[in-house]
Amino acid sequence: MERFRVVGGARLQGEVQVVGAKNSALKLMAASLLAAGRTRLTNVPAILDVTIMAELLRRLGCGVDYEPAEGVVEIDVPEQIGHRADYELVRALRASICVLGPLVARCRAADVAVPGGDAIGSRGLDLHAFGLQALGAQVHVHHGYLVAEAPDGLAGADIRLEFPSVGATENVLMASVLARGTTRLTNAAREPEIVDIADFLVELGAKVHGAGTTVIEIEGVDALHPTEHAVVPDRIAAGTWAFGAATTRGDVEVVGGRAEHLSAALELLVDNGTSVHPTDRGFRVTNDGRRPHAFDVATLPYPGFPTDLQPLALAYNAVAEGSAMVTENVFEARFRTVQELARLGADARIDGHHVMVHGNARLSGAPVEASDIRAGAALVIAGLVADGVTTVSGAHHIDRGYARFTDLLQGLGADVTREPDPPPYVS
Repeated sequence: MERFRVVGGARLQGEVQVVGAKNSALKLMAASLLAAGRTRLTNVPAILDVTIMAELLRRLGCGVDYEPAEGVVEIDVPEQIGHRADYELVRALRASICVLGPLVARCRAADVAVPGGDAIGSRGLDLHAFGLQALGAQVHVHHGYLVAEAPDGLAGADIRLEFPSVGATENVLMASVLARGTTRLTNAAREPEIVDIADFLVELGAKVHGAGTTVIEIEGVDALHPTEHAVVPDRIAAGTWAFGAATTRGDVEVVGGRAEHLSAALELLVDNGTSVHPTDRGFRVTNDGRRPHAFDVATLPYPGFPTDLQPLALAYNAVAEGSAMVTENVFEARFRTVQELARLGADARIDGHHVMVHGNARLSGAPVEASDIRAGAALVIAGLVADGVTTVSGAHHIDRGYARFTDLLQGLGADVTREPDPPPYVS
């Protein structure tokens, strides 16, 4: 186990490169199961989660070549694939549930262990099951596995999601491309990653219309063919660097970032004293050395403020001028960051799904622990504006979502290194 050692006092300055989105790359890898043959994905992030997903696909019978340095994954999908995703790998990767739809579509059966992943809430699978049942599958939980069976194949249907769940939208979308007839999915998630998956499916030969809106229509086809596809840039990584620049009073060009995918977040920064300007390579975030202003924020499904940036908003408001209310509307347990920020001297109090934050001009370095990917990134950013040294345990969480995180921070002038994390004392 390793931790990050963060020396406070740095202003992030320079340029940082954003690569493909974790939340798209993993789903594209799963979607490749729909087409026998060799599919090639480029602009894939060099993160731990991709390695885990690659191994999961190998266990299903695929050949997978992953070159992290080149950002390329090549997947050889055989005509006959397995349909059981074991707990050993699934427990480490929440996104593994996205193999459910493709497996039911290809194999007419799927046994997927109920997944693990980040500690940010229950994230129930009811909507996934509801969508597949509407397509004609029988779905139940058996000995810790979500089992879906469709011996006669899937059939198109009109499906309305109770909540615009990203995962449920993805599974229904991927399952329905090989279903008989037409599927109409309403109250669908609208994230850019959904659009990226839909574009990929179309390149495979699927017929998908309306991705990026609340209504997606899919006309089923008999078979798909492999393709090559570049993963959409990671808007959450781009947002992390934007908040890093604003929080540390810095000046960062986010190369490869798409500002239009972050409108809700960037508009809040601009309204509160941070400058954001497009460049020919992405966008630039500048604070000019001034203390940032606090702002209220509530997480919402896209195009609202992303829940994945909520921990970064907490770190920002912890050192901002004024007070702010941060409201979490997507996950019920995403405030574990608060108690760790409090160890750094943040003045924050949880009340239900709200956090009241009173900004302090500076924090104080201390040992803290990451509970998930984005919490870890937020704590590292907070450590940059704390006096002294902050150590952030749980580096493996950050590794799951950010490629070369230490190198990129050092390139922006931060004094951040990795070191062994001593085990807790046990008497």
